[in-house]
Amino acid sequence: MQKTGKIVVGVIAVLVLAGGVAASIRYSQRDLISVQTSKVVKTDLSSIVTAAGEIKPNNYINLGANAQGRITQLFVKEGDRVHKDQVVAQIENIQATADVTAQKAVVASAEADSASAEVAIKAQDDAINSQIATVDRTKSELDRSKIALDRAKKLWEAQVAPKQDFDKAQADYDSAAASVREAQAHLIQLQTQKAQNNAQLASQQRRVAQAQAQLTRASDILAKYDVVAPLDGLVTYLPVRIGETVVMGIQNSAASTVMTIADMSLITAEVKVDETDVVSVHVGQQAEVSIDAIPNQTFKGHVSEIGNTAILRSSGLAASTSATSSQEAKDFKVVIVIDNPPDTIRPGLSASAKITTITRQNIPVIPIQSLTVRTKGDLEDAERERNKQTQDTNTALDPIKEKERKEEVQGVFIVGGDNKAEFRKVDTGITGQTDIEVLSGVSPGDTIVTGSYKAIRTLKPGTRVKIDNKTPVFNDSKS
Repeated sequence: MQKTGKIVVGVIAVLVLAGGVAASIRYSQRDLISVQTSKVVKTDLSSIVTAAGEIKPNNYINLGANAQGRITQLFVKEGDRVHKDQVVAQIENIQATADVTAQKAVVASAEADSASAEVAIKAQDDAINSQIATVDRTKSELDRSKIALDRAKKLWEAQVAPKQDFDKAQADYDSAAASVREAQAHLIQLQTQKAQNNAQLASQQRRVAQAQAQLTRASDILAKYDVVAPLDGLVTYLPVRIGETVVMGIQNSAASTVMTIADMSLITAEVKVDETDVVSVHVGQQAEVSIDAIPNQTFKGHVSEIGNTAILRSSGLAASTSATSSQEAKDFKVVIVIDNPPDTIRPGLSASAKITTITRQNIPVIPIQSLTVRTKGDLEDAERERNKQTQDTNTALDPIKEKERKEEVQGVFIVGGDNKAEFRKVDTGITGQTDIEVLSGVSPGDTIVTGSYKAIRTLKPGTRVKIDNKTPVFNDSKS
């Protein structure tokens, strides 16, 4: 019994000692706050702007009806690829075709009349050439008669030839002169007729030109009944069917849309970037585009256009068109050209983009979640508490000093060798997905507090902490 009693007393003594040690340890750690930490490291960091939007072709055209009538032919369907100047649809064109046929007949008739006038002029030229030869022949006969007359006159005056021979020579001469005058008159008549024929030919040629102009007009009207693709592309929208009636646009009324053709040689993602981020976006910056319909793939691209007009997020309209001033959030349109778009891509697909605005290499970074803010007054109070100083509550603060006490200071908590958290003011640079560049305040290798959210929010300078990096870091803002 005595031995058993001693054992019980020994066990109780051990338990009492252990409890005292545990209580002592717990008492010594009563003010410890459990935190997670990480080291300040140097690494490469990229600042990324994220935006959402949709896939759009760089160029697309809505083909409207240039004539009024019923759709009689559709040569394509939605999703077909077309080529420039290809006829993709046709509107009923019976009257326009008849007008062209009639005008072609008018042109043919005018051309025949013109050709007939040209033939008449050619015949007139032949007659004139023949008459010129006749004039030359009669002049030659006149010259011969003049020589004979002069000879007969001399012989008659010399009394060696009878007057009868002289009279006959005179008569022959007068007859030859009359023939010359007659031939010359006929030549003038032929030349006058040619001038008239030339005038008729010019008139016929003008009629031909007029008829051809009318044919061109009729042909142009007929061509408007054909809907022609203005570029190589893809039919992305086809709202009409065969038999439906379409109308052309007049004044402020838009024409009926026959179809939409998109130029798929250059595919873009048109996204809306928040007004606070657009200032860091520039043309030529690299981007990665994700398409909802093509999961697990990203496509390289680059910024090609940045809009200058703010877009209201609620209505999607330009802020400049709003009649009232609005303080709501605004976006700006940013166009990203996809470098190698897949063949399966279609306009209108939802997409998101990550635009790399700046990249820096081998710079000190810290997790964004480690950043916190404290007022100057809180830091002064914490320092005064650590030094066991009391503030004279009876002394009113100067308004300027009171304002200074309310100023916020951005910084992080670093853990020193004595496991005490010290607030360190930091200046930051570019922001990445989870990390942020630190310009001053901490150095690579420093241990900083990264969690929990509650600890970072409530931690005071000089507080002793217990590092527990085995616990996953969660956002416990709801705790």
